[in-house]
Amino acid sequence: MVRIIQLNLRQEAIISIVKEKGPITGEQIANELNLTRASLRPDLAFLVQIGYLGARPRVGYYYSERPRYSNLVEEINKLKVKDFKSVPAVISEKTSVYDAIVALFVHDVGTLFVVSETSILAGVISRKDLLKTAMGKLDINNLPVGVIMTRMPNIITTTPEESLVSAAQKIIEHEVDALPVVRPMEEKLEVIGRITKSTITKAFVEIGLGRIGEGGSQY
Repeated sequence: MVRIIQLNLRQEAIISIVKEKGPITGEQIANELNLTRASLRPDLAFLVQIGYLGARPRVGYYYSERPRYSNLVEEINKLKVKDFKSVPAVISEKTSVYDAIVALFVHDVGTLFVVSETSILAGVISRKDLLKTAMGKLDINNLPVGVIMTRMPNIITTTPEESLVSAAQKIIEHEVDALPVVRPMEEKLEVIGRITKSTITKAFVEIGLGRIGEGGSQY
């Protein structure tokens, strides 16, 4: 079982005792560890709070076969890209590097998607690409982004039905700031949205605030 909450050695020991001898009182657990009941109170309260242990009056502590966070993991894995995608910032392949830099600031994004007139994905250009080019000796007013953009098959994409966790893994593994959300259009890809590092952060905050539960995003 994968744990997303790190337990200390004392808490691990308490869980082992309760699994083996529960239901068991706090006093009995303290005796097993040669500690006082008072010194264990914070650990016991924490383990009950996160769902590793249950507690009943006059019965004691018992082990929970399903910690609460397991439900959270299930809910997170249900989240889909389509529930969180935002409007993509797009430019054409003929856009100059200078105008692309302006668009980057106007849209307040870190990545621009280069598309055709029918929103078909042609390329991706990042702030790093633009900065590197701007620092060179090329005329950025007349240089089209099509010359410096990343093209297929080197573009990492996501789809509306892909899980948000999977999209986040792509962002981390490929060290990019954003992914174009695409859908097949014959043998090409139509850009219909974007997922960014900020998207993932906002989703995490929404989960922490309890605004996301069954059914996906509450936006």
